[in-house]
Amino acid sequence: MFGMVPGLESTFKICAALGDPQRAFRTVHVVGTNGKGSCSYYLSGILQAHGIKTGLFTSPHLVSLRERIRVNDLTIGEADLDRLLLQVKAAAESVHVEPTFFEVLTVVCFLYFREQGVQVAVLEAGMGGRLDSTAVACGNVAAVTSIGLEHTEVLGSTESAILKEKMAVLSNAQGAAHGTVRAKTFVVGGLSESLLAEAREFAAADNAEILVPGTREDIELPNLGHHYVENASLSMAAARLVLDSDASAAGRSAAGRYDDKLALKALKTRSWPGRMQLLKGAGGMVRYILDGTHNSHAARRLAETLEKNFPGQKFPCVFGALKDKDVDEMLKLLAPCVSEWHLVRTPYERFREPAEIANILTDMGQKVASTGPLSKDVLNNIMTSPVLVTGSLYMIGEAIDLLKDDFEELAFFRSLTKTTNEHR
Repeated sequence: MFGMVPGLESTFKICAALGDPQRAFRTVHVVGTNGKGSCSYYLSGILQAHGIKTGLFTSPHLVSLRERIRVNDLTIGEADLDRLLLQVKAAAESVHVEPTFFEVLTVVCFLYFREQGVQVAVLEAGMGGRLDSTAVACGNVAAVTSIGLEHTEVLGSTESAILKEKMAVLSNAQGAAHGTVRAKTFVVGGLSESLLAEAREFAAADNAEILVPGTREDIELPNLGHHYVENASLSMAAARLVLDSDASAAGRSAAGRYDDKLALKALKTRSWPGRMQLLKGAGGMVRYILDGTHNSHAARRLAETLEKNFPGQKFPCVFGALKDKDVDEMLKLLAPCVSEWHLVRTPYERFREPAEIANILTDMGQKVASTGPLSKDVLNNIMTSPVLVTGSLYMIGEAIDLLKDDFEELAFFRSLTKTTNEHR
């Protein structure tokens, strides 16, 4: 039930038993190694600003399972989630399928979006693209963020192979939706020149268009870091593609099309939680910097962002990571930014023990101030500000749940009950 089983057969069967809810709305897929979540979140905000009823499906969640499924930024209700889970369970049993955790939630999101009359759904792929259950939605537009080595046992051992797996998210697209023929289009950013050349070849072989919008320098975001500007640039280009093509199909005037100023205004207040997010205390002083740095690629981006925005400054750092991550490389990249380390873990069984990480840091000549479970005392007892809280997104979620009543930036989470990412 909670494993990883790449493939679409089970999801297609369950959807068919439920009347194919994924066909009730237009879909934009978002794939990539890093940046999928922020790109999806920014895109959904731009579409909403244009009056489009927008569904958003992301993973993992930070505090509650309900975060993963939203309509116009409102999370799915507890009763609706329970009801739709039971519908998916019954459908799976009727077609003799044992779905995974992620497959179940994907179909729940399809059902909920159909019920809510969503016009466009923004779907973040869980892993890869070609065999990810979100691909069942058969959208014609995909945003492709950065590519790096991840899940190599499933996606391939090279960045080239991983790129092709992710771009294949559109392999099931039919070329038509709501009676209108639409070409497959990839909106691509964050790729090296060699990978971009391969992306162009892949798109051409699939009779797809490819759009490389480049990075906008006029974007203002609450999230620090040029990589978020890159992701927002992709989102703006994808929004323009969706809105203008829909306007043309409906014969609407230019007034009904994409508005660049409106998109920029929407992004100014669009803070993707737990990713280079600043929590400010009394007097506007930054008390915590939250960033889900879950691999070495993200650690490099974090270090660059800290140096640009806080030049020469070192931070006390609360850090925790999972066992399957390249912790050694992450620590090397972050070490120049850290004054002392507070190593933590959550009850999640995949967490690496703080004592093991402490040994690595000690060998590097780094100061380890404390080790142990993450708690509010650990966060509050570090008096030097700002405190950098980084590492696994699972740990960032735990920190947000501990701090949500203390900072307005986390008010969204106050009504949500904590659930794990393997919640039964």
